[in-house]
Amino acid sequence: MVFFMIPGLSFLYSGLSRRKSALSLIWVVSASNAVCIFQWYFWGYSLAFSPTANNGFIGNLANFGLINVLNEPSPGSPLIPALLYALYQMEFACVTVGILVGGIAERGRVLPAMVITFFWLTLVYCPIACWAWNINGWGFKFGVLDFAGGGPVEIGSGVGGLAYAWVLGRRQDKELQNFRPHNVSMVNLGTFILWFGWLGFNGGSAFGANLRAVMAMWNSMIAATFGGIVWCLIDYRLERKYSMVGFCSGTIAGLVAATPAAGFIKPWAAVIMGIFTGAICNYATKLKFLLAIDDSLDLFAEHAIGGILGLMTNAFFATETVIGLDGVNTSVIGGWVDHNWKQLYIQFAYIIATCLYTFVVTALIVHYVDTIPGLSIRVPAGSESLGLDEVEIGEYANDYIEVWRDVMEPNLTTTLYPRESTLDTITCAVGRSQAVSQEISACNFQVHDNLHVRESSGEKPVELEVLQGRRGARISVIA
Repeated sequence: MVFFMIPGLSFLYSGLSRRKSALSLIWVVSASNAVCIFQWYFWGYSLAFSPTANNGFIGNLANFGLINVLNEPSPGSPLIPALLYALYQMEFACVTVGILVGGIAERGRVLPAMVITFFWLTLVYCPIACWAWNINGWGFKFGVLDFAGGGPVEIGSGVGGLAYAWVLGRRQDKELQNFRPHNVSMVNLGTFILWFGWLGFNGGSAFGANLRAVMAMWNSMIAATFGGIVWCLIDYRLERKYSMVGFCSGTIAGLVAATPAAGFIKPWAAVIMGIFTGAICNYATKLKFLLAIDDSLDLFAEHAIGGILGLMTNAFFATETVIGLDGVNTSVIGGWVDHNWKQLYIQFAYIIATCLYTFVVTALIVHYVDTIPGLSIRVPAGSESLGLDEVEIGEYANDYIEVWRDVMEPNLTTTLYPRESTLDTITCAVGRSQAVSQEISACNFQVHDNLHVRESSGEKPVELEVLQGRRGARISVIA
């Protein structure tokens, strides 16, 4: 279920982007998954969870290449073997870097992103996971309550994505004008795939088929529901429209907040958490304008702020009655509802340490990778205008983009990136109603009756269909 979150992220990011860079985000999330699997096998698991390291900051290489990781009790729970625990935690890391690489949206090169992914996992994710979950980590010993990754996963990816976008720089001004998601259906699909996987993400963190796992899943469902409703209502207040993107954004924010808190709180607390998370994360999307950082997919507002809110929820509402439902952690006390007043500053100190460390180290990693010859992190301005799908991937999420460029805008791409195209592409949407015979003729096509087009070198027919709409005609080229 957690692995299924990878395509969910891919679809979500692709739908939120422009058409011309939609496939590049699917590619970079998918490829980062492969890099993460290698890194976790190579030394990632050992650096995060090696039980013989006692420095409190990062593990050692005692379990390099999964050496001596087999059927002994896992660091997370005696209920499951270490090898299974390593596999499960690997998927957490895969999801985290999948979120992180969204920071390159529409202007970052994919090869340097893969190099950054490997170093980021090693120098950022593994240490923070060690702090919170390793039995010798300083956060674990300090008493931090972080159920499924408010620090390593959510703050790590959200603050890390913000630092990545900061070093990468803003998109061109013309790319920021009139920006809107190109496929809201994919946004919805990606959100619900993520929601499904998140039940395994949070529920599985109880490490057994027990009541704590069920409670975590209930809390995840409740927080996601109220987060989506509140975000949507706030957007309705401004636009008088029920935004699908707004509902999906709020749903994800609620799930993010539930990540560190789902296994610690009761359902009534999840209702409160979902409400204030949906509201605060909505307004937090404005921070990127105050910070002048082009966080195009709102990684900081949703993941970092949502993770912080979830961790702080534990300080107030975590309770030993929920924690002990797994039959293992029966001696762990909660937050203020258990009269454990010091939990507030423990959670706050952990949040500050995680945010500062993640931002500084991520920015340094991205900066120094950018200085390596051949690993410039950003595409040129002309390539950004064309879109990363064409420049970096060479394929498209939507066929009709190729028809648009070769038929309707022949001079734009032929001078920069010559390309041969055929009439096998299906559909091209055009925002003006004028006849296209002259433009098509300029591309060595012949127009017959303004209804059929034939290649000058062949007999393959193409039908032109004009559809009238509120904003003028749309011309569909149907091969």
